[in-house]
Amino acid sequence: MSDEKKTVLSMKNISKSFPGVKALSDAQLTLREGEIHALMGENGAGKSTLIKVLTGVEEFETGEIIMDGKSIVNGSPQEAGMNGISTVYQEVNLCPNLTVAENIFIGREPMKMGHIDWKTINREAQKILDNLKLEIDATELLENYSVAIQQMVAIARAVDTQAKVLILDEPTSSLDEGEVEKLFEVMNMLKKRGTAIVFVTHFLEQVYAVCDRITVLRNGHFVGEYKTEELPRVKLVATMMGKEFDDLADIKNKAGNGSRRNNEAVIEAKGLYHKGSIKPFDLTIHKGEVIGLSGLLGSGRSELARVIYGADKPEGGELYVNGEKLHVKAPIEAMQKGMAYCPEDRKAEGIIADLSVRENMIIALQAKRGMFKLMSKKEQEELTDKYIEMLQVKTANREVPIKTLSGGNQQKVILGRWLMTDPDFLILDEPTRGIDVGTKTEIQKLVVKLAGEGMSVMFISSEVEEMLRTVNHMGILRDGKKVGELEESELSQENVMKAIAGGDK
Repeated sequence: MSDEKKTVLSMKNISKSFPGVKALSDAQLTLREGEIHALMGENGAGKSTLIKVLTGVEEFETGEIIMDGKSIVNGSPQEAGMNGISTVYQEVNLCPNLTVAENIFIGREPMKMGHIDWKTINREAQKILDNLKLEIDATELLENYSVAIQQMVAIARAVDTQAKVLILDEPTSSLDEGEVEKLFEVMNMLKKRGTAIVFVTHFLEQVYAVCDRITVLRNGHFVGEYKTEELPRVKLVATMMGKEFDDLADIKNKAGNGSRRNNEAVIEAKGLYHKGSIKPFDLTIHKGEVIGLSGLLGSGRSELARVIYGADKPEGGELYVNGEKLHVKAPIEAMQKGMAYCPEDRKAEGIIADLSVRENMIIALQAKRGMFKLMSKKEQEELTDKYIEMLQVKTANREVPIKTLSGGNQQKVILGRWLMTDPDFLILDEPTRGIDVGTKTEIQKLVVKLAGEGMSVMFISSEVEEMLRTVNHMGILRDGKKVGELEESELSQENVMKAIAGGDK
């Protein structure tokens, strides 16, 4: 069926280098009318670079892009848009201080008698949102909405440009199940209209739910193009990794499981809360334990972690760290007591884009020691090299700006930053979000290893399967409230889903 479909765009033999890194080498991508095409590959495979080349963010050195039979070179995203190529990126790149309607029409505002026609903008934007069945007020400021809703607004903007090619770069990372289903409805609607859609995701089940074809990249090279129905999941993962995939079902080191109750408590929260984000909760975390927090988007997982760490100052309740009562007024106090926090939004709260890998990695340890105990350049370099090697960070060297690294490698640098502080208690909020299967596995194994060495870890993830492989114990949240806990023997996909939904729903 799909073999007969018209080719809308093809990228042939695309090559692109950055200092010390060959990002793409003879990469290829062929998009057909009315097809959803998954672009897959491990961390650093070249997916983002290929998209940037296609959309004019980066120049390519060799190769050719052909659209509707004509050779094109997009000098900028604006030029790509004029050529009918629209992109929604993983990190929402809209203007939070503008209204939803302004964001949808920014750069293409309708005019009336020499002035922007605000009435038309608001009316048409609302119509677009309503057509997508999104309950969003077009006149509200974008910043008043969650990241998930902002992502949907970005998609609404892209959809309204009526692009021939729509690129969705990790669009589901911030969406809950209902919103993902809504997005898939929109994608299928556009597919029927003949739009060619590039779908970049790390959720394998989503690829098989909605995609017609899959292109796999590895280390910047084109590995192959496959019909989704003809490529089993295990084979896809093996193709991405370039080796047969180990069964991850038993990452957890069973030695030590069940011994949690005999270990001392590292963190004890009693009635801790923050008004408007997390209701009073009790939680005990023992030495060497990996505790997972599960719940739908907006359930309060991140908020609970932030209150423990002091990123959001608790408004009531008590917190004990290693048996000592602690009044956390600021994160630096939590750090001094042996806590570390790897936040969910690595762009906004994690990396400092223009600083080097080394500077990004040593910043937390330097803050913990204080400004009067400055680390020598030699110590900085030795520690950075140690964690680059330990975490297998792919970088030309320690001095390149962190913004030149792929998302997964940026995440590893942030993880290295906090491991460098030698914490007793490590909070990891969505540490594997938006990164590839192989790197996810590395991080999961590292978490289990750290717990085996006595570190306590709080692991927050939207992927239940990932947590079942990694945690010893799970807290369930719903609507800002901790509604239950599951012990090791109770951990199963069915039990977690029931707990999240509430009873047997």
